[in-house]
Amino acid sequence: MSLGLGPLMVDIAGTELSVEDTRVLGHPLVGSVLLFTRNYTDPQQIAALTAAIRALRSPHLLIAVDHEGGRVQRFREGFTRLPAARLLGRQYDKDRRDGLALAQSVGWLMASELRAVGVDFSFAPCVDLDYGVSEIIGDRAFHSDPDAAAALAVATLSGMREAGMAAVAKHFPGHGAVVTDSHVALPVDRREFADLEADIRPYRPLIDNNVPGILAAHVVFPAVDAQPASLSKRWITGVLRGELGFHGCVFADDLTMAGAAAFGNAVERAELALVAGCDVLPICNDRHSVECVLERFGANAASAASQARLVRMRARGEAPTDLHGNQHWRDTAARIAALSTPPPLVLTEGES
Repeated sequence: MSLGLGPLMVDIAGTELSVEDTRVLGHPLVGSVLLFTRNYTDPQQIAALTAAIRALRSPHLLIAVDHEGGRVQRFREGFTRLPAARLLGRQYDKDRRDGLALAQSVGWLMASELRAVGVDFSFAPCVDLDYGVSEIIGDRAFHSDPDAAAALAVATLSGMREAGMAAVAKHFPGHGAVVTDSHVALPVDRREFADLEADIRPYRPLIDNNVPGILAAHVVFPAVDAQPASLSKRWITGVLRGELGFHGCVFADDLTMAGAAAFGNAVERAELALVAGCDVLPICNDRHSVECVLERFGANAASAASQARLVRMRARGEAPTDLHGNQHWRDTAARIAALSTPPPLVLTEGES
């Protein structure tokens, strides 16, 4: 079956495709699949699952995962335990050149391991700033300094690109300065637009380096727009595409999250996101909402330009084989293990 890539990103329930999954994934409005920990048993199983998803359509559906490192790594057993971004930021503070080289190598290793099992892209890097207040960001941020965060994000992008994987920077324009977790409530950042420059700054060099994807946050900035950035034409079309000149693929954050719940039902949120300028509308962990959108939307909901941007998210080149025999992989895995191991406790006289 030859179909274009539609704007919906959906999930599946288990470690194999069900008859219901196959029906939903065959719908022309669906263009991508987001995998979760519940979909994973081991590398062999996930490779079989991604192969089954790819076999459903031509061109194949895109396959994504949240796999940035630290607390957010969906596949663990059989994969390298990636460091939290904050650890890379600390290495950057010790030795700028080494920190950037390590971020690039970690990006390459993460992307290579995912590509080896059939994943097209990961929602990484996280470029929110570490203000020390966010419940959900925390050590997922590289740094509190926007220029350091930008440099580390660009290095990660470069490593992912070397492995043939597209990067998705998140959470535009910034989630780090609000306490509330948008998974469970609607965060509100009351700063004026001019005061958001530090949060926006890391996106400028990423866009200059042709980052393929950016994910918009369910955060309301009332001084800019009453809608959250993910559903805001002012933010997506006006700021991101217009002022910053981003021409890549824009992802809304998951439209089933509580941060989006105040803005209508699933169909209404999806419509708002499309009008705002988003190319991909993730609707996960709520198959009923997926069915409602499939029923209400027209088959040609995505523009030709949007479909072309989505194609850029496809993995490039041959998937790697025998990574464990690759010297770059071995060296990077060793660096990651050392980085994540706390130093030995050395007691001085009088301590206990």
